[in-house]
Amino acid sequence: MSAQLQPNNALAPLALVGHYVDGRVVAPAGARRSAVYNPAAGRPVREVAMAEAADVDAVVRSALAAQPAWGRTTALQRARVLFRFKELLIANVKTLARTLTEEHGKTLSDAEGELTRGMEVVEFACGAPQLLKGEFSESVGTGVDSFGIRQPLGVVAGITPFNFPAMVPMWMFPVALACGNAFILKPSERDPSMSLMLAALLKQAGLPDGVFNVVQGDKAAVDALLAHPGVAAVSFVGSTPIARYIQAEGIRHGKRVQALGGAKNHAVVMPDADLDAATEAIVGAAYGSAGERCMAISVAVAVGERTADELVARVKKRVGALKVGPGDGAGVDMGPLVNGAAQSRVRGYIDDGVKEGATLVLDGRGVSVAGCDEGFFVGPTIFDHVRPDMRIYREEIFGPVLSVVRAPDYAAAVKLVNSHEFANGTAIFTASGAVAHAFTRDIEVGMVGVNVPIPVPMAFHSFGGWRSSLFGDHHMHGPEGVRFYTRLKTVTQRWPEPEAVRADFAMPTMK
Repeated sequence: MSAQLQPNNALAPLALVGHYVDGRVVAPAGARRSAVYNPAAGRPVREVAMAEAADVDAVVRSALAAQPAWGRTTALQRARVLFRFKELLIANVKTLARTLTEEHGKTLSDAEGELTRGMEVVEFACGAPQLLKGEFSESVGTGVDSFGIRQPLGVVAGITPFNFPAMVPMWMFPVALACGNAFILKPSERDPSMSLMLAALLKQAGLPDGVFNVVQGDKAAVDALLAHPGVAAVSFVGSTPIARYIQAEGIRHGKRVQALGGAKNHAVVMPDADLDAATEAIVGAAYGSAGERCMAISVAVAVGERTADELVARVKKRVGALKVGPGDGAGVDMGPLVNGAAQSRVRGYIDDGVKEGATLVLDGRGVSVAGCDEGFFVGPTIFDHVRPDMRIYREEIFGPVLSVVRAPDYAAAVKLVNSHEFANGTAIFTASGAVAHAFTRDIEVGMVGVNVPIPVPMAFHSFGGWRSSLFGDHHMHGPEGVRFYTRLKTVTQRWPEPEAVRADFAMPTMK
């Protein structure tokens, strides 16, 4: 590591976004850099340093040195640091949201919502003294007691995506820190400044240096973390191909892994649904954050032809009124995609949908935003009469494209959802309690909403999908997060009576 790059203001984005090690921002000795764009303007606003294996090793060594003392700190003291961190997040939410919008492109209100959902996990982690209580059994044998305790793993790492540069890291590190681990964050190189802002606030909250470190970079940094013997566990959120890779490589190197992959979330609309309410819900869930959400609704399954016709007409009318523009613009509903590659990919999917014969109800390829000619915009897009064999149905588009699939009845709709490769989230819109109850029982998806379009669990529950949407045994945050970031130790003890105890060479039993 080379010279310190400490900014005058800890929450001011740097011209060069470096690593964060031992409580300070540093730049690597290597020369690799990557441009960080303002997606609305379509131009670079700063650069991010790209780590090599030597940089990762320095970060891990810092974490290994700091973790033992942090792990011995009482759970109550760790919780107090997180309490202070939460208060600092609240005090600085406007500043954080502005940088988040500048680098990602989402609207300011969406950015603030992201920060709020991240703070909820911090609030959950503040309950560390309660969350880490063990179990105790008295007299499991004559004069023998047994108890279980949960202890930290050591150094753990989080590899996080561009679409939620604040919330997804906060799905991970508050719980990991509360459990006594040291944490290394590898954020997306597309919007990296948030990682340093969170680090600065943790330091201000009293977190000891080295307990939270940040390494910037790409696959080279990821591979180095996966291979490093000092890293005990890895958490990941991103695409399914990379999630598979993270799990395979992590396990090969003896690590505990939780890897959340892609999604193709369906909203089933029954004939008895309130179509006005369903329309509002689907439009917000499909086009919020330009569709760059792993819980976005990208498929509407309309049950019955009449339901489909009415739903498509309502959605088209409502979407036509959406305002597309820079995320910090007044009254903007939807901002740009994160970069030019994402823009080209989404346009390519729209091209494919047309070629495959889907009905293009609304085309977002030609959207124009005044003053943002170079921005990475794609407007809201709607396809009707989409078939399961089409690429726009099978694959995760990760953009503002809604596909409408028509199903003849409830059973066909459920079969459609359960047959898809991805099983992250789904929702049903209905006025029938019986149908809703059957759906929650029959559907084979990890997170289910009933008249709720984006059923993201609250922080005290756990987040995760099924099938190709989750690799590993543990969902994220909530009780599952505590189990992932700790390991169980069971102690069986006897304190003999004062009289002499004779050796027993038989297998111990409870006689």
